[in-house]
Amino acid sequence: MRHDAVRGHLDGLLLAVVEPGPLHGYAIIAAVQERSGGALELRTGTIYPALNRLERLGLLRSDWEAVGQRKRRRYELTEAGRRQLDEERSAWRDFTRVIGAVLDPGPTPGAVANGAAT
Repeated sequence: MRHDAVRGHLDGLLLAVVEPGPLHGYAIIAAVQERSGGALELRTGTIYPALNRLERLGLLRSDWEAVGQRKRRRYELTEAGRRQLDEERSAWRDFTRVIGAVLDPGPTPGAVANGAAT
């Protein structure tokens, strides 16, 4: 899948994968890849600026988790993030319905009647 296909939907993807609970950056990347059946591969250079932006907007919060000698930042949804995710899902459903109606319109109304008349 083209890398630019994610553009405009990255926030929704990130919010959706942290919805079940806190995840660190690489786990978020892995979750997107797994949920997409391997079709979406996000880069760290894309993901971390987006996570930081979502945190600044109050949609995510983060804390530090110690793993052995290392620390890693975990991200989780805030209540504002849950509301935003609901909006993202609604907008996505509307978008796919409208685009689907154009790309795969099905039978044209009146086509059967016109075809039967000939």
